[in-house]
Amino acid sequence: MAENSPDAARLDDPADIGRRVLRLRTERGLTQRQLAEPAYTPAYVSTLESGKVRPSEAALRHLAERLGVGYEELATGRPARLATDLRLRLTDARRALATGAPKDAAAVFRALRDEAARHGLDPERAAALQGLGDCLLESGDLTEARETFAAVERLLADEPLPRRVPAIRGRATAHLLAGELRYSCYLLETTLDELNAAGLHDPDALLLLYTASIAPYMDMGAHARAAHAAELALALAPRVSDPALVAHMHRGVARTLIAEGRTAEADASLAKAQELYQQLHIRTELAHCHWMRGYVHAQDGDLERAESELRTARDMLASKRAALFTEQVEVELADVLRRRGKAAEAEALLRPLLTPDGSDAGALGAERGAVHAGGAHRLLGLIAEERGDTDTAEEHYCAALSLLERSSAAGDVADLCRLLGDLLRRTGRVEAALDAYRTGLGHRAAPGTTTLGPAPATPPL
Repeated sequence: MAENSPDAARLDDPADIGRRVLRLRTERGLTQRQLAEPAYTPAYVSTLESGKVRPSEAALRHLAERLGVGYEELATGRPARLATDLRLRLTDARRALATGAPKDAAAVFRALRDEAARHGLDPERAAALQGLGDCLLESGDLTEARETFAAVERLLADEPLPRRVPAIRGRATAHLLAGELRYSCYLLETTLDELNAAGLHDPDALLLLYTASIAPYMDMGAHARAAHAAELALALAPRVSDPALVAHMHRGVARTLIAEGRTAEADASLAKAQELYQQLHIRTELAHCHWMRGYVHAQDGDLERAESELRTARDMLASKRAALFTEQVEVELADVLRRRGKAAEAEALLRPLLTPDGSDAGALGAERGAVHAGGAHRLLGLIAEERGDTDTAEEHYCAALSLLERSSAAGDVADLCRLLGDLLRRTGRVEAALDAYRTGLGHRAAPGTTTLGPAPATPPL
């Protein structure tokens, strides 16, 4: 390889290489002549060690052989096979995240990130940051997660857009979990448009983005867009070889089927996802399948099975210390418990979730799980109203409305306005009730749409 080859740019500065050659030669007790001959002169080695010349690949390979080190180590300072070793350890860290606690896996990813940074291995550093971001999502550290995914995007700024899609999806998910539904949609839709406009029809990237967009669309009440995203994801799936992506797609599609009342098809889609997650030993995603199957049974009115599935999901997530997801499941479990006549148990489950206690748990609110925080207040309002405490019920309904309106969760806002309006009407405040009903109707005026502008372009399939 000549000095002006593409790999020459990856060599260290000549001064760093020179110092490295001098150190290794001295450690081995070699003279400049012994190191140089027979191919080079002592003067050349002296010039190289002083950093005044950039050595060619041939010269570096000769010197590396005489010094008993690998070419890469001499040229870059990295130990031989370091990048390969880091990639293997990144795979192990991914496995640890799939089966264990996110905070434990995060510590490993941080160490790998720092090691890759020290040796200038940007691809491995980006992979470690991506893994760290996924850990932070599971543990509910949403602000740090967003910053971590943004760091991945900066590190890969010169790479093709499909390489940055997992980080963009991670950042969009962090905004979704924080309750920023509209911005989550914006990130996903603009990336889809950029991919399609540039002709970058990478099936893995497109499937990841379309699947990720289903949840914020559904929470915003944009069911038509969610259904269209699910159709495109299903069409892309046969071109994708990563089983984890396909499993995630089936889980996302199930949500649109539930909304359409096609619960049997939704359950079948979840069964496919569950089978793949079991094969891959991805415990968090498997818990999400139990979570959604519990929701399916609740929609069907089978509350006993719904409670069983939701308890399974909660226990699995709690054992992994996935704090935010555990809290979200507990809100949905409380809904089923209330419907089964276990109001006291439901209330006992909900109250700690809305009272920060200094730990990872008990911190649902405007900046963390806003949609489920609104759901928790709604349920506490229902429980209070059922026992005749209308003042407390109204307080919870108003708190829920504030959270859900800020999140743009249109369907939930409309339902809440109905509950609040009915309460106000029963307590004789007709004008206030009418205002609540009007607010709810405003959020239901255009079902299946958002105010985000045109839907993203459709790729050629």
